Amino acid sequence: MRLGMLCEGDQLPTVKDVVARVAINPNTVLKAYRELEHSGLVAARPGVGTFVTESLADAAIAAHAPLRRELRGWIVKARRAGLDEESIEALFRDAVRSARIEGVA
Repeated sequence: MRLGMLCEGDQLPTVKDVVARVAINPNTVLKAYRELEHSGLVAARPGVGTFVTESLADAAIAAHAPLRRELRGWIVKARRAGLDEESIEALFRDAVRSARIEGVA
């Protein structure tokens, strides 16, 4: 929703589909869906499914594409430097945290 990939009216995958794709506990998915519903972002329709009722995307969504390209390039460099996915994510989180502390982000 934040990236504009899901729009108002789109149906979320079933809990069973999510569990099959990402191999996590069904209760975790149910809890996440309930939190989305409590936040007013989705609505469950019994027997039909869960649907997006509000978007989180904002006007800055147009800036995502060039930033995503730059980030992918950075990820390629990180992979070539020998970093695995976990290390890349940790480095990214640390950079975001540092920027926030420094008042940059």
